[in-house]
Amino acid sequence: MRLGSSGDDTCGTGNLLKRNLWGEGADKRAHHNALERKRRDHIKDSFHSLRDSVPSLQGEKASRAQILDKATEYIQYMRRKNHTHQQDIDDLKRQNALLEQQVRALEKARSSAQLQANYPSTDNSLYTNPKGSTISAFDGGSDSSSDSEPEEPQSRKKLRMEAS
Repeated sequence: MRLGSSGDDTCGTGNLLKRNLWGEGADKRAHHNALERKRRDHIKDSFHSLRDSVPSLQGEKASRAQILDKATEYIQYMRRKNHTHQQDIDDLKRQNALLEQQVRALEKARSSAQLQANYPSTDNSLYTNPKGSTISAFDGGSDSSSDSEPEEPQSRKKLRMEAS
């Protein structure tokens, strides 16, 4: 028995082929739709995550454009804040280096004074500083009149306190 011998292919392979091609097309379309839905869900979740990361938008309903605008503002604000903090860190490092230098100078002066104490001189280790005040080698050259008040470093920067 030959199928479609008369050119009439009502039950033959032609219809079967058309059905398979149509079925494959539907499968491809369904697969593409599923991938597209997954992509849109990922974008939606990413916007929700971004919205929740911006303090001024947390828990609020906002459009995607608002989320992007506020996120941009927040990033710029944080960059400025980080820059300010980095400047504060650099200032504190400089202050720390100066203080360490002062400590080394004072330790050197103390050891020098201890050597002079072993070999007493007639002036009892008193010196005159450039301002004309008499100082001891042990006080580090402070021109302060009171020994009870700690001296503030002149280059000290007051840090700003920001509410977070």
